[in-house]
Amino acid sequence: MAEAEVLDIRAAQDADLPAVLALYAQPDFDNGDVLSDDEAEEIFRRFQSYPDYTLYVAVEAGAVVGSFALLVMDNIGHRGAPSAIVEDVVVTPHAQGRGIGAAMMRFALARCRDKGCYKLMLSSNARREAAHAFYEGLGFTRHGYSFRVDIAEAAP
Repeated sequence: MAEAEVLDIRAAQDADLPAVLALYAQPDFDNGDVLSDDEAEEIFRRFQSYPDYTLYVAVEAGAVVGSFALLVMDNIGHRGAPSAIVEDVVVTPHAQGRGIGAAMMRFALARCRDKGCYKLMLSSNARREAAHAFYEGLGFTRHGYSFRVDIAEAAP
C-alpha cells in the first residue's frame, strides 16, 4: 500500500455489511453463495452478544477493501490467559498485494496483545499455498493439525 493512502481498520457497522458480503462473494472465498442482507444483519446483531467477538473492516478512501472477524476467548487453562481466533480474512481483488491483509493482521495481533492473549490462531484451507506463505511472512507458524467435521455428515 502506498504511503499516501490511509487505511482505517475499525469495527464494522450495519452499513458495512453489504460491502463485507461482496468481499465474501469472491470466487476464492464463498464464490457468490452469501447470506442475504437481512440474514447478515441478524447474525451481526448476535456478534454483539458475545463478550469479545468483533467483525472488522479495512476502509480506504471511504470504501471497504478488507475484513476479518476476531474472537477473543477467556480460558481456564494456560493460567487464565485468553486466546484468540481470526476468521474470514478477505481483501477485495483490486487491492490485494498492497499490504491491506498484513495491516489487518498487525491490527489483530495488537488487539490480542492489548487483551493479554497468549496466542492467535487461524486456519487456512490446505490448497491455499499463497495464503500460507502470506501468514508465514507475518510470523505465523504451522502448528499441529487442524481437524474438521461437517456437522451434517457427522455420525450422530
